[in-house]
Amino acid sequence: MGELDDFRADTLARQTEAMRALFSGDQAPFMSMWSTRDPLSLFGAWGSCTTGSAELNRVYQWVGSRFSRCGDLSFDVEVVDIVGDLAYTVGCERFTASVDGRPAEPMTIRVTHVYRREDGTWKIVHRHGDWAPVDEGPPPP
Repeated sequence: MGELDDFRADTLARQTEAMRALFSGDQAPFMSMWSTRDPLSLFGAWGSCTTGSAELNRVYQWVGSRFSRCGDLSFDVEVVDIVGDLAYTVGCERFTASVDGRPAEPMTIRVTHVYRREDGTWKIVHRHGDWAPVDEGPPPP
């Protein structure tokens, strides 16, 4: 397998399972995907613009406390590339979960992640997420 195939098979598979835990209320597996070496940044779907490991932990504890009952989940990566010790992904997280105890509903978050290779392991150093608009664009031709 090549480097991109390894990245997909290992890092993205682990990240998908970590997202399942986050959207079920447990932020610890998702935080383990993040570097602890600054600089780190988050532009969150709920409006958080955060930098630094300590602040990211605080924000993800809050995010994890809001989610529960994750059902179907897919991490649909549209673009992935690796350049040296940096990688990035662009895609959508599609899942069903409950927020703040309300009935579970389907959600889509458009996301861009930047990763840094640290001691042979890919770690997230930036995430930008936003809620996909209801009208996602023109119909296909």
